[in-house]
Amino acid sequence: MAFSRPSLNARGVRHPRMFSSRRSSPYTFALTILLILSVVLLMLLALGIFSLPVHSDSAPEAADIHRVRSVYKKTMTDGNGLGNRGAQWAEVISWEPRASVFHNFLSREECEYIINLAKPHMEKSTVVDSATGKSKDSRVRTSSGTFLQRGRDKIIRAIEKRIADYTFIPVEHGEGLQVLHYEVGQKYEPHFDYFLDEFNTKNGGQRMATLLMYLSDVEEGGETGFPSAKVNSSSLPWFNELSECGKKGLSVKPKMGDALLFWSMKPDATLDPLSLHGGCPLIKGNKWSATKWIRVHEYKV
Repeated sequence: MAFSRPSLNARGVRHPRMFSSRRSSPYTFALTILLILSVVLLMLLALGIFSLPVHSDSAPEAADIHRVRSVYKKTMTDGNGLGNRGAQWAEVISWEPRASVFHNFLSREECEYIINLAKPHMEKSTVVDSATGKSKDSRVRTSSGTFLQRGRDKIIRAIEKRIADYTFIPVEHGEGLQVLHYEVGQKYEPHFDYFLDEFNTKNGGQRMATLLMYLSDVEEGGETGFPSAKVNSSSLPWFNELSECGKKGLSVKPKMGDALLFWSMKPDATLDPLSLHGGCPLIKGNKWSATKWIRVHEYKV
């Protein structure tokens, strides 16, 4: 009697199956990606390009400011301009409003050059009339000033090119330089640089940013203040150097060669009311500054 071998396809008989490659491939792929990301993260940490946040319960509130103050230094030199600016470094002092200080943006020689250009033409400062677009006297502004036309000469063009390089906004979007001089007691009440009327935005559109360059050191007072800034001003490293006016909100003490960049518009192109700013009364010394207003579109001169 012959016995037949059971069929491999007999009912109820199942062969053990190896792991399905179809099922394992997504998991293998995910693990591979995770491993690659881990290696990249370790490399970034080792090179110092990326750092993990460190929090300590015992750290003072000043740590919040220090985390905001993004600082880097570099020693680049320009082929144009006057004098030696030394090492330049940028410092983010606020995110609301967005504001940064460019240290050693101008050389001493460039500051003196701008002052000497402006001195023979200084007149009592005015403000812009929102109805007519013309200048008018105002008690909120007690300094003296004048305008230097955009592209006036080789030195001014070099400075304006530098402004464009730092802000990533073309030279053609900038207005002419406004040079201001403050004597003891003079000030500029808090105000906005952007316009709320259509007349003043016909040429170049809205003012989106302002670069304020300090042309002289100031012994006391004269700070540029942002009273609405969302910053704990008492934790600022330079807080004790400020006047009483300067301690009311975020303030920057004038230093020859430094430049303050702040934005009147948010990244979504809406106006930023936190950009409200003013010049504190000068208590001691002289204050010289030069302002570059930057428009959304080309500003025709």
